[in-house]
Amino acid sequence: MKLTKFKGNPILSPNPANDWENLVTCNPAAWYESGKFSLLYRAAGNDPEHHIYIGLAESDDGFHFRRVQSAPVLAPTPDNFDAGTVEDPRVVRFSNEYYLTYAFRPYSPGQYWKYEYDQVVAPPHAPEAPKCLSRNVGNTALAVSTDLRTFKKIGRVTEPSLDDRDVILFPERIGGRFYMLHRPKEYVGAAYGTEYPAIWIKSSNDLMSWNVPSKLLMKGREWWEEKIGGSAPPLRTDAGWLMLYHGVDRNFVYRVGACILDIDDPTKVLYRTRDFILEPETPFEKEGLYKWGVVFPTGNVIVDGTLYVYYGASDQYCCVATAHVDELIRFIKSNTRP
Repeated sequence: MKLTKFKGNPILSPNPANDWENLVTCNPAAWYESGKFSLLYRAAGNDPEHHIYIGLAESDDGFHFRRVQSAPVLAPTPDNFDAGTVEDPRVVRFSNEYYLTYAFRPYSPGQYWKYEYDQVVAPPHAPEAPKCLSRNVGNTALAVSTDLRTFKKIGRVTEPSLDDRDVILFPERIGGRFYMLHRPKEYVGAAYGTEYPAIWIKSSNDLMSWNVPSKLLMKGREWWEEKIGGSAPPLRTDAGWLMLYHGVDRNFVYRVGACILDIDDPTKVLYRTRDFILEPETPFEKEGLYKWGVVFPTGNVIVDGTLYVYYGASDQYCCVATAHVDELIRFIKSNTRP
């Protein structure tokens, strides 16, 4: 089974009218409420430094989106921890507040698609400088909003010594605790039980102090998932937490898999697909900034039994694909292996 891609993709493309989004609009967080779909999308212009922002678009049907304003809703803060980028958001809500996790860098990364895979610009520092500065390491922070238009930056939620992105909050407390998925690149080797970066899970009492040791949740095992990471916030279903994740093969092609986690203990994987459910196929999924093909989900919602998956295509466009939730869950269960 594969997700059904919207024939009108991409649903958001770079906007030449705005300098901050005239090259990139991708990797959107998604929210649905009161008949309205909202996307908080990563955006960037064609500046050499490649500063990265987050914009907002809305839709009545989940497919046709309109930009809400001409300025970003979240931007790098000069001379602060996220002065280089704010990117790849994921959003959940607790009570009347929206909680946005976003990746950041202390310096802008430069036009990274022109370099070796996963390399960015890092300004010179003294040898004793912290790695997060000398290597311009990506990390993750939290911002809070009551309207998805104005945000209060709360600060870093991951260790500064790690390259730790794909940080995703579960949308509700479980057993009285908050849970987070994350992907620390340094957690590899015999001591960590995985040869390549993988998905880890940890919990917290307050959303800011994540000092409980992480547990390895899933690592790559199929040919299409040498490296894996979380994609969009898990969604509650009768079968358990429905969770999408991305896998990267040895040729750097990104595909998407799905799993079901125990509803009361999300550290337990009940089912996990052997086969991917989304892959790069169209020209804009294979010929954007990254030429080898990228589909990268960062938002999903369930509306009237349909799963809407919002994904970045080759780091340049926003797209959507859908599935009937019950059909997808049946597929995950039948396509799983121990």
